[in-house]
Amino acid sequence: MKPVVYTGTSISHSEARRILDADYRPPVRRHDIRRLMNSPPGIIGIIDGIFFDSAAVAHREIIEALKSGITVVGGASMGALRASELEPYGMIGVGKIYEMYKSGTLESDDEVAVTFDAETMEPLSVPLVNVRVTVELGQAMGFLTKEQASAVVDITRKIFYPERNYRSIINECVKNGVFEDSEKEKLLDFFKVHEVDVKRQDAVLVLEKIKELLN
Repeated sequence: MKPVVYTGTSISHSEARRILDADYRPPVRRHDIRRLMNSPPGIIGIIDGIFFDSAAVAHREIIEALKSGITVVGGASMGALRASELEPYGMIGVGKIYEMYKSGTLESDDEVAVTFDAETMEPLSVPLVNVRVTVELGQAMGFLTKEQASAVVDITRKIFYPERNYRSIINECVKNGVFEDSEKEKLLDFFKVHEVDVKRQDAVLVLEKIKELLN
């Protein structure tokens, strides 16, 4: 039986299929994994999941899957969060975001939450963790000062997650005196060109890890 992988927002199903032949399903929600137990796969990959719109996938159902002998790999989004919490039970975590949760650099679900189109699963907002890693790059490049990079993250955190996009983030930064109004377009260009989509990068690592386990 093919691995079952829950994703769609961090990486599209069509892109994911080019990396791994699997049974791709929408972001995981409460009871989805329990339903799989009627005809369980050997491997489950958790990348994306529902956070706030309905009940998130429960720790208990993942633990039940692990205890039944199923390998569960997580990273990028909900998968990274649950893997950092359930590593003692045998869940395998991969990627930068997983490591950030495991180390305590990230703590909140809000870091990886996005709103997305219900039909296409395309993300409609920017995850805080992408902003965090992108401004780190901006600081390393000398484009942002340490103080500016920190302020961008703090301001982004205060914006309700479905409303996070680079234009709204920059507008709030200008309102708070982090940047001048005249710098808006230059900043937008920077984020368009240099955005680090760490969620997508980690989603690829999840798929590659499952591929490795299958070989």
